[in-house]
Amino acid sequence: MIDWDDVRYFLAAARGGSVRAAAKSLGVNHSTVLRRIAQLEEHLGAQMFEKLPSGYRLTAAGEEVLEFANQMEASSHQLETRVLGRDQSVRGLLRVTLPPFLATHLLMPDIADFVRLHPDIEMEIVSTGEVANLTNRDADVAIRMVSDRKTLPLNLHGLKGPDLLAGVYMSRDRLAAWRAGALDPVRPIVISGQALPDWVDEGEVRATGVPFRTPDADAQIDATRQGIGMTRLPCFVGDADRLLTRVPGIDLTSPATIWLLTQGETRKTKRVRLFTEFISHRLAAYAPRLAGQPISRG
Repeated sequence: MIDWDDVRYFLAAARGGSVRAAAKSLGVNHSTVLRRIAQLEEHLGAQMFEKLPSGYRLTAAGEEVLEFANQMEASSHQLETRVLGRDQSVRGLLRVTLPPFLATHLLMPDIADFVRLHPDIEMEIVSTGEVANLTNRDADVAIRMVSDRKTLPLNLHGLKGPDLLAGVYMSRDRLAAWRAGALDPVRPIVISGQALPDWVDEGEVRATGVPFRTPDADAQIDATRQGIGMTRLPCFVGDADRLLTRVPGIDLTSPATIWLLTQGETRKTKRVRLFTEFISHRLAAYAPRLAGQPISRG
């Protein structure tokens, strides 16, 4: 099978009349052009050019190949135009992955607004804490809470969002009972597999009981609402929950920054650009809430 790249070099030399002109138009060196043309000649078993004092002249075989090479180039451009046109439409599948906290407690209303604005985009939301492989097209866009920018893969394009702060929360009723003298131990509530956190020895209320471990974020929040103990939550989750309150005396921490991640050519498609621009604006508006600033409970 003929290598299209070899044909491109042949076309450049045929149109420029010399290897030097072909190298300049393609942005490569002289030897690369010669090697590519030689590969094409070897594959076809025919000489493409005669080298004359005035430059390169096509042989009879070269003239015949030139006709087909022009057709190949035209077909290639037509294919690129059609595919690009399709990708620049607002139809098709858009797969977005993001952590459960961001999906259920922050961005789902915004995603719903986006869907209403673009009814021809087929949305697939993958709500998981696992990191999707964008290179393998496991997702088109990944929204991630990133604690260290250096951990971001170099082949991904990142759009930086707001910083995300977290605090330690317990139920309002449990805090009132503790202040009233309740003797039940206040347990630290942690996700299964996590080590005991430093904040157990900080603040007005000390976590003195054995840890209570939960498998996921929803169970973590519900266990805290039920008064089992206290846990660390993103401020946008804990502050918005009327049953919870921050544990006095424990400072907020800044564990992560939100990033919108895309890969390679995928990020240039219109539906991906529309989504990332839309969500980045919504995230910017949420910056005070994500930073733990007071919110209205009207």
